[in-house]
Amino acid sequence: MALKQSMALSDQHYLAPRIHHADARDLAFLAATSIDLIITSPPYWRRRDYGHPDQIGQETTPGAYIEALISILHSWTRLLRPHASVFLNLGDTYQDGFLAGIPARFELAARDAGWNVVNHIVWAKSVGRPEPVAYRLSSRHEAVFQLTRAKNAAAIFFDRYALACDRASAANPGDVWPTVCDDLPADLWELHATRSKSGHPAPFPPELARRAILLACPEHVCTVCGTPYTRQLVPSAELDASRPQARRAMELFREHGLTEAHLAAIRAVGISDAGQGKLIQKGAGRNAAEVQRLADEAKAALGGYFREFTFAPKRMVGWNRCACAAPTVPGTVLDPFMGSGTTLAVAQELGRQSIGVDLIVPEVLQKAD
Repeated sequence: MALKQSMALSDQHYLAPRIHHADARDLAFLAATSIDLIITSPPYWRRRDYGHPDQIGQETTPGAYIEALISILHSWTRLLRPHASVFLNLGDTYQDGFLAGIPARFELAARDAGWNVVNHIVWAKSVGRPEPVAYRLSSRHEAVFQLTRAKNAAAIFFDRYALACDRASAANPGDVWPTVCDDLPADLWELHATRSKSGHPAPFPPELARRAILLACPEHVCTVCGTPYTRQLVPSAELDASRPQARRAMELFREHGLTEAHLAAIRAVGISDAGQGKLIQKGAGRNAAEVQRLADEAKAALGGYFREFTFAPKRMVGWNRCACAAPTVPGTVLDPFMGSGTTLAVAQELGRQSIGVDLIVPEVLQKAD
């Protein structure tokens, strides 16, 4: 996906992407604590020579390459807000006939350098890179690491609800992102390869950037304290109407006049009295009398369809806000190796602020800037 060459978005103030012809190792021109999310894919080790004297990826050893990556990560630390994440895409390289283990080396080095790994996502592809020798399998996956400097996992901004809604699913999106998921469980994600109109030789798919932004870049950030707004979610009686069992469950729920209180009681009791549920539910048998009464009423009305509401989806009823009562702005996404500008284009589409940096800026992006 290339940035729109029309500058109509320049009238939308902060939504116009900012592009800098600069080195990812020196971002001193960006303000401290100003970035909500970094999404990037640095040049892979020894996979492609971009012909720039300051490029990364041409180090003589895997260790030197990993050391360079960790040094760059460290330089980005001052830019990140407390809730921020880094999504970094890496592929592996063959060295002397064997895999160098670049993603594994990077993950361990990042941990040693004080980064916490929130998620290790597998980007699976429908088409693998052709291999020149008979003993290699076609490579059809790459790693996407979600990293944070936060010491408390609760401090990270992570909006799983936004991604589930975008994919019309309330399921946990999962950490495997394949290229075909129509006939697979809902936690397998489709990510198709793409070609860039900018002429960049190695763009990653827009869908990768889209999912990372939906998950980890807030829609609203307070302009005073920098706190991201989070969603207020409550259980919903609206199930997946494409499933006959869910449709019947909703019919019974309405026919018997069950209420939000009944729904909350169903979720509180859960499967605690159903078979193996007693063994895995920590709160089993300790629900308040009124909660248990409402749950029993719901069970009598729903029968076997009671289970349909046990893990029912949630709906949004508002925002959890800070106490500043100040204006907000969309979160800011940074891509320090922006390449063809995929991240910026997707951020623009999703209504986020965005900044792109690269040593080599394609001509189409120079015109857009």
